[in-house]
Amino acid sequence: MSHTIRLGHSPDSDDAFMFYALAEHKLDTGPLRYVHELADIETLNRRALAGELEVSAVSIHAYAYLADRYALLASGSSMGDGYGPRLVARRPAPGDPRTALCGRRVAVPGLRTTAYLALKLYQPDIEPVVVPFDQVGDAVKRGAADVALVIHEGQLTFAADGFALWQDLGAWWLADTGLPLPLGGNVVRRDLGPAVTAQVASDLRASIEYALAHRAPALAHASRYNRGISAADTDAFVGMYVNQWTVDYGPRGRAAVRLLLQRGHEAGVIPHRVEVEFVG
Repeated sequence: MSHTIRLGHSPDSDDAFMFYALAEHKLDTGPLRYVHELADIETLNRRALAGELEVSAVSIHAYAYLADRYALLASGSSMGDGYGPRLVARRPAPGDPRTALCGRRVAVPGLRTTAYLALKLYQPDIEPVVVPFDQVGDAVKRGAADVALVIHEGQLTFAADGFALWQDLGAWWLADTGLPLPLGGNVVRRDLGPAVTAQVASDLRASIEYALAHRAPALAHASRYNRGISAADTDAFVGMYVNQWTVDYGPRGRAAVRLLLQRGHEAGVIPHRVEVEFVG
């Protein structure tokens, strides 16, 4: 008996690369039929909070509010290993960006994004200005914010857009903890049952492995979602966020997720402790 799985993910080159094999029907998924639903990450976070999708990409920060309904798949992570969301501004970086951020208006791509959680751990005394992720730079240009928190391809293109780097939060996190910054992951709804959950976990891991083994056609597919950046930048961006961490978190990746959520709770950003369950 066939079973439809609504799979939510971002219309970005890294997610498109990750799910290339499923989108183009390169894999035998047995009785499961995957229907791809594309939306920005904050929208996906909200939809997962409502339990709408069987499987979805979500922010690790958002998982803190989803753990009762969803489990975290062992495959599908987006890790910033020494790099990640970047704080940028129109003026040159100050000598002490953390202190200079105090009281500033920061354009952020959503309050449940991991970028926002990392920002609050870095400097809690900021005024968030919530805008769609692809408008954070525009918010600064029009004077609605002082600093932009850029994610996705903006991490590579901010300088060309006239911005100066104040702080790379992934680099800060690595220096502070010795661990990569876990930005996003894939979750599966717990009510699917163990058999379907196991099949989903297997299919998503197989899709990631297929893309890594067939990089050229997977990049060609991903380039449809690269928002006009060059082929070289698309390749670089995909390489940043679809790699060995994406196949499986591994012990360091699992430790990073647990530490991030623990620190979020200790800082008062996340109101409760989070028990993380990895499946697959």
